[in-house]
Amino acid sequence: MNFQIAMLLGQDGVTNGAIYALLALSILLVFTVTRILLIPLGEFVTFGALTMAALQAGEPTRLVWLLLALTLVDCALDLLAAFRSARGVRLPKWVPFKLGYALLLLVLVQNLPLAELPMAMQAILTLALVVPLGPQMYRLFFQPIAAAHSLVLLIVSIAVHVAMVGVGLLLFGPEGARTRPFSEAGLALGPVVLNSQTLWVIAVSLGLIVALFLFFERSLYGKALRATAVNRMGARLMGISPTLAGKATFALASLIGALSGILIAPITTLYFDSGFIISLKGFVGAIIGGLVSYPVAALGALAVGLVEAFSMFWASNYKEVIVFTLIIPFLLWRSLTSRHVEEEE
Repeated sequence: MNFQIAMLLGQDGVTNGAIYALLALSILLVFTVTRILLIPLGEFVTFGALTMAALQAGEPTRLVWLLLALTLVDCALDLLAAFRSARGVRLPKWVPFKLGYALLLLVLVQNLPLAELPMAMQAILTLALVVPLGPQMYRLFFQPIAAAHSLVLLIVSIAVHVAMVGVGLLLFGPEGARTRPFSEAGLALGPVVLNSQTLWVIAVSLGLIVALFLFFERSLYGKALRATAVNRMGARLMGISPTLAGKATFALASLIGALSGILIAPITTLYFDSGFIISLKGFVGAIIGGLVSYPVAALGALAVGLVEAFSMFWASNYKEVIVFTLIIPFLLWRSLTSRHVEEEE
C-alpha cells in the first residue's frame, strides 16, 4: 500500500464514517429519550435515496400513497382518542393540517415536472415525503406501548423493520438506483483528488452535528428532550409531554436518515433492503459510545468507516466480519466496568 492508495481508502472511510456517525447519533437520541432501539432507521436511508432517484427519473413516487395511508390512519386514531376523551367529538386541531399536508404532496408529485426540478427542490421534496413517516411510525406502533418493557419495544422495532423492508420492495421494486452527484468538481490534495460528493457528505454531516449541538444546548425544545433522556418521570412531572418527545426524536431520526440517503445515493447503488446493514454499522458506533455518549459514538462510527475502508484493501471478503467484531471488546469492557442497575418500573 502506498500513500495514494491510503489517501483514497481514507477518503472512502471518512465519507462512510460521517454517515455512520449521523446514524449513530440518531440511534442514541431515540434510545435515550424513548428506550427504543430504532432498528428501521436504515429504511429511512433507503427510502430517501430511492425516492430521490425516482424524482430524478421523472417518476411519481408511490411513497406519497404510503404517506397518505399512514396519515389517514393517524388522523383516525386522533379522532378516536378525542371521541373517548372528555372533549367529546371535538375535532383535534392537527387533523386538518395533517390531511392537507399529505394531499398537497400528492398533488405536487402527480403534477410537477419532477425530472426538470432543480436538484435542491428534488431533495426538499424527498425530505417532505420521508420525514413525516418518522412521527407517524411512533404514533402508530410505539406510542400505544410507550410504557412497555424494553424487550417488547425491541421486538416491535424489529417487526416494523421487517414490514418496512417489504413495503420498500412494493414501492421501489428490486432494482437498485443511484442519483446524480451534487457537483462534478473535485479538490486536488497532493496526488489525490477528493470527490466533490465526499466533500458534500463531510460538510453536511458536520453541519448537522453542529445544528444538533445548538438545538440541544440553546433551544427550549432541545433542553426538554435532554430532560426526558435524563429522567423521564421528572420530565413528565415538569410538564414535558413524553408523546411529543417521542414524535420529535423520531422526526429528527427520519430527517437524518433521509438526508443521509440523499448524500450517499450518488456514491453507491442502494436497494430496498440496503438500509439494515448501514444502520447496523451506525449501531456499532452507538455501542462504542455505550448508548450514552454522543461524542464517543460519533468518533466510534468514524472509526468503523475507516476500518471498513482499509479492510476492503487487506481482506475484502471479511470486511463485514472485521467491522462487526469491533463491538466485542467494547461490550466486554462495558460488562466488566459497569454496575448492574435494575430497570425502573
